[in-house]
Amino acid sequence: MNWLFDISHYPFYEFTIILALATLLGGLGQLLKQPLIVMFLALGIIVSPSVLDIVKSPEKIHLLAEIGISVLLFIVGLKLDLRIIKAVGKTALLTGLGQVFFTSLFGYFIGLLLGFSALHSFYIAVALTFSSTIIIVKLLSDKKEIDSLHGQIAIGFLIVQDIVVILMMTILSAFQKGVETSLSEDIFITLIAGFGLLGFTFLAMKWIIPRLSAFLAKSQELLTLFAIAWAVTFASVGELIGFSSEVGAFLAGMSLASSSFKDVISTRLTTLRDFLLLFFFVNLGSNLDLSIIGSQLYSALTFSIFVLIGNPLIVLIIMGIMGYRKRTSFLAGLTVAQISEFSLIFAGMGLAVGHITNEVVGLITLVGLITIGLSTYLILYSHQIYELLSSALNIFQRSKDYTEMENIHDGHKQYDVLIIGLGRFGRRLAEMLDAHPGITYLGVDFDPSVIREWKEKGKDIIYGDMEDPDLLEQIPYDKSKIIISSVASNELSQQLKKILERNRYKGKLFVTAPTDKDYNLLRDHGLKDENILQPQQMAAINFYKSFLINKVA
Repeated sequence: MNWLFDISHYPFYEFTIILALATLLGGLGQLLKQPLIVMFLALGIIVSPSVLDIVKSPEKIHLLAEIGISVLLFIVGLKLDLRIIKAVGKTALLTGLGQVFFTSLFGYFIGLLLGFSALHSFYIAVALTFSSTIIIVKLLSDKKEIDSLHGQIAIGFLIVQDIVVILMMTILSAFQKGVETSLSEDIFITLIAGFGLLGFTFLAMKWIIPRLSAFLAKSQELLTLFAIAWAVTFASVGELIGFSSEVGAFLAGMSLASSSFKDVISTRLTTLRDFLLLFFFVNLGSNLDLSIIGSQLYSALTFSIFVLIGNPLIVLIIMGIMGYRKRTSFLAGLTVAQISEFSLIFAGMGLAVGHITNEVVGLITLVGLITIGLSTYLILYSHQIYELLSSALNIFQRSKDYTEMENIHDGHKQYDVLIIGLGRFGRRLAEMLDAHPGITYLGVDFDPSVIREWKEKGKDIIYGDMEDPDLLEQIPYDKSKIIISSVASNELSQQLKKILERNRYKGKLFVTAPTDKDYNLLRDHGLKDENILQPQQMAAINFYKSFLINKVA
């Protein structure tokens, strides 16, 4: 495309055009409910020589891309919270490792069947195993499911995936040292250097970081600058000693993971990460040959179908064997129906080593575009999809007590009151009931950390999700005198009311209305004033009086 002037002499204008196009595509992506990663990849293709031919300063874009990757890996290390894996126990570990193993295995054989070499099939298979932490956390957070059981399990096996990809990058780093020494020597030297860097990381965590971060935290701007400098320094050292810069940046994040200022650092760097990753995807997309991608379309569709269907099936089978209900397994499984930015970074490292070609990188990129784009809708409409497939999913559910049911103290015990949702309002109601030992109640919540906390206190609690249409199958509701929902959702309150009426529940139902508007809407749907609670002290007292009247009656 011929411009009015040669922008190769005006890199500022070149970047202006790229940022303007990124904004336009980002807005389009928001309308289509697509993550920015998809739109940034599309931007890279649009500004590539094959289309608009805007990129005239590839070395500058490459530098920004390298910094962006370092910041991304730094934040991953910073947020590496092994307590999440502990919270969901062996489920996250076994599901994560099982999904990585079986996806790699099946992906490898699919690659061979499609005519790829063993080495190329290996790289493709490994790239298919990693799911996008950024996308999944964002979507689950938007749906307010990040604290649900399936959300916590998904985050748990995403952490397992992150650890695996770091290990793979570490091993791959051994191949980047040239041909002057043997592979065994490269690996040995890399491992020695790695242990040295790891040792320095732990020393920094103990002696350097606490004092330095406490001093720098007096200025948040200075603390942020230090974090970026720390990440880039570790990335550079990692590159110098034979590791990749990605591994060095990850260790830099780990060294700050125990800092009391990590949340502040992470929050302030997230926007910078998203901005710099724009240039990573522009750099990647601008180096793609569209004619090569076109020739890989059949293979890309095959691998995409495997990722979109095969990955969730693998998780469904593993979690089904572990005793989870089909709904929990299905919702967790849908989160792995895409490949991630790490897949593209891993492919880039393989290209740099010379193990794979531009054609394979183009294939993996195309699989990323397809799977990330489609899986976004799968996660957004996961509950509707589950309702459609619920009957067919019975084969993945074992006919025994479900793992979710292990949280209840006595499966045969009857309760006077069920409290669904143990947030601030639900806890307050439970505390009021604690003052009367003769009144038995059961807590119901979807957050594994809440369940663990209440179990440690010796209180009766069970896993249950208000959005689950089969909720009543899990809880002993039929003999209870009162059911209270502290979940502030009109839609879910109405759904619960209909289900209880359908099952001819004879007790009283109380639901929560956070605002006067919600209060009026619930009244319009047939709920009486006395059955609608508002999370205020007076409303709680009114409920308490109503309960006592009902109890005496």
